[in-house]
Amino acid sequence: MPMPFKMVVHGLEDWRLVTLKTLDGFSIPMSANLFATATIGLTLLAFFVIPYLLSPLRSIPGPFLARYTNLYRLYHTTRGSFHLHIARLHKRYGPVVRIGPNTVDIDYPELIKVVFGTTTKQKAEWKKTEFYLSSSTRVKETGEIMYNLFSQINPELHAKWKRPVAKYYSAAAVARVEGKVDEVVDMLCRELDKRLCGDLGYGGLDLGEWIVYYTWDVIGNVTFSQPLGYLREGRDFDGTLSTADKTLDYFAFITSIPWLDYVFDKNRIMRIGPPSFNHIVGLSVGHVMKRFQEESTEQKSRGVDYLDMFLEARQDWPEVVDDAMIIRYTLSNMIAGADTTSSIIKTAVYYSIKTEGRWEKLRAELEKSGINRGKCPVSYKDARSVPYLEGLVRESMRILPGIALGLERYVPTGGFKLPSEHYLPEGTAVAMNPYVLSRNKKIWGVDVDEFKPERWLRADGESETSYQERLQMMNNADLTFGAGSRICLGKHLALAQIYKGLATMALLYNVEPVDKAKEWKVINSFFVRQEGLDIKLTKRT
Repeated sequence: MPMPFKMVVHGLEDWRLVTLKTLDGFSIPMSANLFATATIGLTLLAFFVIPYLLSPLRSIPGPFLARYTNLYRLYHTTRGSFHLHIARLHKRYGPVVRIGPNTVDIDYPELIKVVFGTTTKQKAEWKKTEFYLSSSTRVKETGEIMYNLFSQINPELHAKWKRPVAKYYSAAAVARVEGKVDEVVDMLCRELDKRLCGDLGYGGLDLGEWIVYYTWDVIGNVTFSQPLGYLREGRDFDGTLSTADKTLDYFAFITSIPWLDYVFDKNRIMRIGPPSFNHIVGLSVGHVMKRFQEESTEQKSRGVDYLDMFLEARQDWPEVVDDAMIIRYTLSNMIAGADTTSSIIKTAVYYSIKTEGRWEKLRAELEKSGINRGKCPVSYKDARSVPYLEGLVRESMRILPGIALGLERYVPTGGFKLPSEHYLPEGTAVAMNPYVLSRNKKIWGVDVDEFKPERWLRADGESETSYQERLQMMNNADLTFGAGSRICLGKHLALAQIYKGLATMALLYNVEPVDKAKEWKVINSFFVRQEGLDIKLTKRT
């Protein structure tokens, strides 16, 4: 089709003039500035306005800028409080909010089973978006991108990788490494006794830092039979923990515009950022190589760990598990196994000591169940038998989930109609945020902003049938560990650390806030982290 006009640029002496000539010879003189402005305007019209007007999502409410660009979401994600912002948006616009040109955040807990494929028919239909790709790494030597179990969005490959090791993360398998967790719980208590209990005259301590040291050392010990050394040193001695924070901040930033990852982290010419996990990768490779040379007597003396299990999987599944896959498995443990776990423990401690008598009640309930200081470290089985501790942990995961960004899936072939009657075409990115779902009043009641462990327990006068129905409804709305085939593989390992750590500390220590009126700082990165758990700690006599 011929253009309706052609552009004529004048000579050097008239460089400021541009003439548009129509096909019938009519001339339209324009200044260069006016022409540039018109060009920019037409470009913006073509890239933003027209797609918006043609979009089938245009009837979905949301912030004005979010309709046109993902920069809106990127900005609010980098502020570290996206969970609060998205909750406000849902309060303003309702259960369906457009947060990007092709992204919709929904607050329909009943759709978790659909979006996350908890039924066999739906497992492969709603596929992960590129939101997850950033948590992979590019190998400098080969240029290959190394995906892990979290970042692999291909459902067939994920299932293939997961199958050889899934059994090692069951509750029964976690019991095989519980002794490794006990060793680190003991280490935590010894370091708190030695380093901290005598320092209360200096204004207390940030228990949150020590909880982070604890969860990272647990992961090192259950994976390699060697704690990483943070409890022993009492500090981030190798910079790995600060690197992890910065890297998770980058992951959160890049989820809004995933292709930017190929400009920064996956750049083949010159990598710009974020800080790399080379230390963790090197640590994993070193342990794998050392294990190949280990004598059988050494293995018997140290007991089984996850690296042993991964090597066993290599023997059982040689067509899937090679040396590179073993590194993938160890990295999944190291990178994803500590920060979310420490976040939940910190939340439980913070809210327990913010309300007078709650920490003491936890201790009393433990002792009423026959668990005393002589049983420390408390076994996972014993800790799970205490209803109040169960309620405390579940409520901690509800009030502040370890992940508080929207978990995304693509609408499958055929599209999908929401309960609001909005139609989502195939390829629309649907996000469900665990923080938003945990504030749904239809599920949790009008007191959703209140920390209330008792909501997970059977109330006085409530029939067992009513309680079980209510509990099932709450369980179905819980997205703390994800759902469906992509549910967090390390869920039982994380829960073992949480229950054992909390129960043991409650029995051994009196804990109270340094300043009851002071709020801590919550940073919503790729994982939630908190700062300022300043407490006074004394050993029980």
